[in-house]
Amino acid sequence: MTFSHSSGPSGVLEKYFSGLSEYTFFTQLGVADTQLVQYISQLLVRFTKTDAMLRIRKLNGRPATEVVTMMTEAQQRIGLARREVHRHIGDFTLFWTGLYPESLRSLQGSTKSDQFVSYCQQGKLAYEIASEIEDEENDEVPSELLHRLSEQFDLCAYGLREVRRQWEEGGSDGNAILI
Repeated sequence: MTFSHSSGPSGVLEKYFSGLSEYTFFTQLGVADTQLVQYISQLLVRFTKTDAMLRIRKLNGRPATEVVTMMTEAQQRIGLARREVHRHIGDFTLFWTGLYPESLRSLQGSTKSDQFVSYCQQGKLAYEIASEIEDEENDEVPSELLHRLSEQFDLCAYGLREVRRQWEEGGSDGNAILI
């Protein structure tokens, strides 16, 4: 699990999100788990691309956009494929509960099936299930990390809200972080 830190646009994003995540988690929250913080900054980079956020597909080929649908898809898979869908559910729910919790409130009273799902509970459960599925030694995301994401889901979501606050404010000193 390493960053390429290229000089192109994705390299700039990696550096930006890595810096924000490290500042927020290490400095503000006192979280010294570098593997966890690196995973969160990579999640931010990955989810800047819509296709990464919508990578789970239903049998008809359309993207699964609701957690309930993703959970159904996970149950229909086995082994590492099932692990990856559960990991994605954890990532998806962490992203939305952390960065855009206000968008989840708008689901209240809607007709979407996700109104019945607690994003936090499902995220914790998904990471835990993924951590219990045997991984390969060369897997980029170790089971222990997925287990920690499950246990520290609420803290990670809070940290992501702080990351968002930092980028909206332009950095801790009020100056723009990216020019």
